[in-house]
Parts: sequence; structure tokens; C-alpha cells
Amino acid sequence: MNSHTIRTYLLTMLFCLTGVCLPLQASSNAVSEDGDVDIKEVILDHIGDAYEWHIMTWGDHHISIPLPVIVFSQEKGFHTFLSHKLHHGESYNGFYLATEGDHKGKVVETLSTGETVRPVIDLSLTKIAASILINSLLLVSIILFVSRWYSRRSASDDAPRGFVGMIEMLIVMVYDGIIKPSVGKDYERYAPYLLTAFFFIFLSNLMGLIPIFPGGANVTGNIAITLVLAICTFLAVNLFGTREYWREILWPDVPIWMKCPIPLMPVIEIFGLFTKPFALTVRLLANIMAGHSVILALVCIIFVTHSMGALLGGSMTVVSLLFCTFMNVLELLVAFIQAYVFTMLSAVFIGMSRVEHHEK
Repeated sequence: MNSHTIRTYLLTMLFCLTGVCLPLQASSNAVSEDGDVDIKEVILDHIGDAYEWHIMTWGDHHISIPLPVIVFSQEKGFHTFLSHKLHHGESYNGFYLATEGDHKGKVVETLSTGETVRPVIDLSLTKIAASILINSLLLVSIILFVSRWYSRRSASDDAPRGFVGMIEMLIVMVYDGIIKPSVGKDYERYAPYLLTAFFFIFLSNLMGLIPIFPGGANVTGNIAITLVLAICTFLAVNLFGTREYWREILWPDVPIWMKCPIPLMPVIEIFGLFTKPFALTVRLLANIMAGHSVILALVCIIFVTHSMGALLGGSMTVVSLLFCTFMNVLELLVAFIQAYVFTMLSAVFIGMSRVEHHEK
């Protein structure tokens, strides 16, 4: 084992023990035969989804938690197996992981005609899906714990402290500081959804910063997750909008020539309905994904400069460590801010849909 390899192992252990960075969940394609790290491959591997939960790489051995693969083939029907059967380019019942092309990293199959296609249905429990389940169970456990604490006390008891007090502070902040003033009338009916969205996003952001299992998954940096959250807000806004809200969209208070015979303003207003969930999706996605990418890029500086000599490599290691520490502290703030902003914008959009008619 040469000095470069020893230094790499020590640095990796240092970062994992201090927890100042996300784990380098790089595939074998991210490291060349010369030991050089492909920064792009490392970042894309982390922010993407996977059929296994990679823990660490020790030498040539990858330590991972296999996840269930559930696929339906148009020729073979349903198949269920663990993802470790697809390691190292191996095939299982005709299924394997694509290494290139549009389906890179996804389960594909080769039909009898020789065509390589994706399964008709892919219900596999991927890393992101498993992390959502873990985060959801953790969130439910926290809320039930807090609820049980309150059930054992009366209103005349002292205010809670510690963990329960912190959760109460967050709930009161969101409920009184965001939901009440932003939604307005009938704010109680929207409070459960908005509180759930806030705590789910906040907890998922925090779990994404933990460098070891069950953390490290890029949940809110996945467009499928942010899109579903934005669609929930879209439905809450438009399914329960008042008559006056729809009148302002379909027949706004503008000169008649702007809405008849050519419905210029109604078309613009309808287009605006879809810009709101788009903004919610992209805002959360971009901020979380950018934070993960920057931290991983800073960590990769160590492995890129390790062959430039002890002085330069050691100096860049210290610089990378300091920047990673700063970025992780900043990401803690970003984790809260993005949950706060998503909840606030959702509450504002819902409040706009609750507009009432006012007589002039």
C-alpha cells in the first residue's frame, strides 16, 4: 500500500468521523486506473438515485445495502429480487443495469428481438424511496413522542424544554407566523398539510447532510419529490379556490377588449396557475442540489491534489476541510430556510385562492 493510498484512506476516515461532508458515494467509473477521481461522476452518482444504498468503499470492496427490485417485463411478467444480484454488470433473469445511454444506471432488459428496453413497470424501492420511508417514519415518531408528552401534562404545567420545547417553537412559528397571516380565513383546514410539508422538507434536508446511513440521500434535491410537493400545493390552491378567485382568472376586471373576443388576459391568468408549482419545484430542487454538489466538489479537491506533492496537497486538504465545515454550517441554515420558504409560498398561494368578493 503506497503513501497516496494511505493518505486517501486517512482523509476519508477523517471526513466520515467528523461528519463535515457527505460520503463519496462514487461508483467504480468515478476512479480511474491511476487513482484519479472524476469529480463529475462523483457528484452525479450522489445526487442521482440508485437501486442500492452505498455505505462506503474500502479498497476494491463496495459496502452497500441491497434494496428490493420490483419490475414487470412485457415478456417475463413480474420479478422481485435484491439489487446485489445486478452487481458488476451481472444479469439476473435477463435484467441488468445499463452502463451507458439514456437509461444509464437503470434496470433494463433485452427482449427476444434483441432490443434493449426498460421494464414496463418499475416499482423498485430505490435509495430515494427508502429514504422517504425512513424520514416519514422518523417524523411520525417525533410527532407521536411530542403528542404523548403533552397528553401526560395539563395546561397549567410549565412550558416544555429541550427537544419538545424546540418542536413546539417550530410549530408555533409556522402556525402563527406563516399559516394564520398568509392563508387568512379558514386557515385551520390547511394547517395540517402546511405543517407536514414544512417538517418533512426540513427533516429531509437535515437527513441529507448526515454522512452515514440512514442519511446522505438527496431527497429534496430530486425533481420527482419537489414536483409532487408542488402538485399538492397546486391542488390545495385550485380545488378549494373561491368563486371570486376563479372569476378573477377566467373573467378578470380589465377592459373588455382584453378578454373578448380574444381571451388574452384569461390565457395569461391560466398560464400563471402553472408557474406557481413550477417555481416551488425548481426553487427547492436547485438550492438543495447545488448545496450537495458544492460540498462534494470541495471534498474532491483533496483527492485531485494528492499527487501534487505533500506541501500543496496538505495545504489544500486543510483549505478543503475549512470550506466543507463552513458549507455544512451554511447548509444547516439553508435546510431551514428552504422548508420555511416553501411553506410560506404555499400558504400565500392558498391565501390568494381564498379571496372574497368586496363591494365597491
